[in-house]
Amino acid sequence: MDNLTKSEQQELETRLQKRQVKEFMTLFGGLVDNCFTACVDDFTSKALSGRENGCISRCVIKSMATQTRLSERFAELNQSMTAEMQNKRF
Repeated sequence: MDNLTKSEQQELETRLQKRQVKEFMTLFGGLVDNCFTACVDDFTSKALSGRENGCISRCVIKSMATQTRLSERFAELNQSMTAEMQNKRF
């Protein structure tokens, strides 16, 4: 990034931010779809039942914990690969 002009750096940052928002929206949409499909099955009322409410809460918590662990594991693997590549250079 050091060899980019200031305007190129700003454009790159803007694109990265847009991509992050898009990825978040995709993740959020998938979460909503999965939890809705898994938990909501009674369409006779506008309100969620107590069972559906609890199911959605557990589903969201579990999904968020899974995403967090996946992110942590990815960072761990990335760090070990980076260290391995640096060791091969020297």
